[in-house]
Formats: sequence, structure tokens, C-alpha cells
Amino acid sequence: MTQILKEGGKTIIKTGSRIDTVNADEFEQDIQPALQEAGVDLEMDCTDLTYMASSGLRIIQKTMRTVMKGKGQFKIVNVNPAIYKVLQMTGFTKFMTVEQKP
Repeated sequence: MTQILKEGGKTIIKTGSRIDTVNADEFEQDIQPALQEAGVDLEMDCTDLTYMASSGLRIIQKTMRTVMKGKGQFKIVNVNPAIYKVLQMTGFTKFMTVEQKP
């Protein structure tokens, strides 16, 4: 289940455990309100994320582009090693900030 929180001037999107072809459209719709304000400081918290399909990668890239176009900031935090490896192999770590779980 996706949650959107406001905390200290930034917007945090907490993902559920999966972003796949079954729930990707729902996830994308859930996060739309967070993308409406220009200059948003958006953090995607992947603490619970254990699986992400290519549809999830597409949404992340689209989200980052939307935020950057609005002159905002975007980063992904608390990524587990398996998801980080996927983001690294697909080149996402080269053009966006991705932080692994401590």
C-alpha cells in the first residue's frame, strides 16, 4: 500500500512491498497528487519494497522526470541490495540519487 507523507518540507512516498504489472497503474495513480506541486522535494522510501518489475522502473523514471521538470528534487532511499542491483544494472544510479538501506 502506497502512502504519501509530508515531513519537514519534503514529500515522502512510501512504497508497498511490490511494484509489478499487477499494481503499477494503481501505484502511478496513487502518487500523482505528490507530483502536482512545482519544486517538490520528493523522496521515494523503499523500505518495504522487495520486488520491482520493469513497469516499476518506468514509473520511477517518469516520476523523476516530472519532478525535475518542475524544478524539484528526487531521490530513492532505503533500497534493499537486490533492488539496488537492478537500479544499478539498468543505469538508474547514474542519473538519480539512490541510497541503500543502512
